Amino acid sequence: MIGHKQNRDKNDIFNMPILGFMFKNQKFIMAVRIIVLSLFAYGVYLGFAIPEKENTFTAELFWGLFWSLFMVVTLSTFGRIFCGICPHGFVGKYLTKYGLQKEMPTWLKNPWWGLGLILIGWWAVTYSFPGFYRIPLVTALLFLSITVVAFVLYYVYKDMSYCKYVCPIGSVTKAYQRVSFTWLGSYKEDCSSCKTFDCATACPYNLKPFTFTHKNSMEDCSLCMECSSACDAIRFSIVKPSQSLYQKFKFDKIEVWTYILITAAISITMSFHHGLGRSAVAEAMPWSQTAGYFKNFVNFGSLDAIGLFAFIYALVTTIALVYAGMFVASKVLKAEFGKTFYTLGYAFAPLFIIGGLSHLLHSFFTHDYAEIANGFIYGFDLDAQEVKNLASRKEGWLKVFETFKYIAVIWAFIIMVKRINLFEAGKKAKTVAFFFASSLIIFYLFINLYRVYVVKTYGQGSHASHLRPVENHKHDCHQK
Repeated sequence: MIGHKQNRDKNDIFNMPILGFMFKNQKFIMAVRIIVLSLFAYGVYLGFAIPEKENTFTAELFWGLFWSLFMVVTLSTFGRIFCGICPHGFVGKYLTKYGLQKEMPTWLKNPWWGLGLILIGWWAVTYSFPGFYRIPLVTALLFLSITVVAFVLYYVYKDMSYCKYVCPIGSVTKAYQRVSFTWLGSYKEDCSSCKTFDCATACPYNLKPFTFTHKNSMEDCSLCMECSSACDAIRFSIVKPSQSLYQKFKFDKIEVWTYILITAAISITMSFHHGLGRSAVAEAMPWSQTAGYFKNFVNFGSLDAIGLFAFIYALVTTIALVYAGMFVASKVLKAEFGKTFYTLGYAFAPLFIIGGLSHLLHSFFTHDYAEIANGFIYGFDLDAQEVKNLASRKEGWLKVFETFKYIAVIWAFIIMVKRINLFEAGKKAKTVAFFFASSLIIFYLFINLYRVYVVKTYGQGSHASHLRPVENHKHDCHQK
């Protein structure tokens, strides 16, 4: 199939001059992977060489450019392309190829490892010890440790098992790629007569790309594009955003839990701790009250008790709302709870990945762009003036990014309607089930509207700065 000249559809990215070159040309992809690997290695090296806060490059490379800017923006548009250029996967592909090729044991073959690591190892620590991971030495140690573990697992086990089960962002990227507007598949007419299965042979993850469309699932595909160079019948198409979520497919429990837990850990917790925490009534919030109570007889030291309890409250509230709502929905639909939970839970997908763009893009213009640029100026000792922010927080046009939160809500409601229609039930039952199954979506909308109301009614708090762990400590790390 390599020598076959494929007639491509108009929506096939491989048929588009610039994008086709970027996503299919293996030399270009290799060059990007080498650049990313070099930046990764240099960032880790500089973290050890200059462990003090004056080294802004290491923190901005990993926590500014890679995560969350590139990750969230590309994941919500083109899909899982970060995994396709990830330094671990790039090197791991060769380690796996020439490694021991053993089957990963069942106890380790569990994607909860990856989701648990990012939930507890990253977010719980971030809210409890603000700015901890942004210390250059800590960042370098973290990524060196992850790299060593990854390379060992790549070498020992086959089929890139580290990416599938252990990688801290593996579950996240796999789940959220469903929201993007791209789809990797193949031209059915060519596959029907294929006898070589070159695309499957070329896949380092031991996947079968020609089955993706039929299954309505891209499984663990990382968009490495190895299959596209092995077979010209592979297509990478622009499709309706989240189109796969409108149809039936074999649900994956970890994907639904990723939507629920990441929404709780990021969107809801940030609304509690960062949004409401900036208001003049921050001390009256339950997490602040709880932290104050425990401080009477517990010495938290450097631990941010308010951040920790905001995280706990967000997790408990989110899980309770989802369970209660889905329980009632299952009774109304007269369907098994598990089927209801995991079929309808996919509707939560847009809440973080689309809603999160609101804060991300606002921050990019008000400080992230300047901080990343200045970090690179420092890291490479460039002869350039300090870069200024693209906009100030007071500029009115930035409010356009607030709409992303409400777009996410509408999007989630649409998916919920589509997925409820997969059940055999009457209109009245579906309407009632829709309301209860959408409990998390409704709460997400409420907490965003309530945050706006509280700030407008009571104003900003004078103590808000210490309640902003992520942003406040980003600025602290840039003080020389």
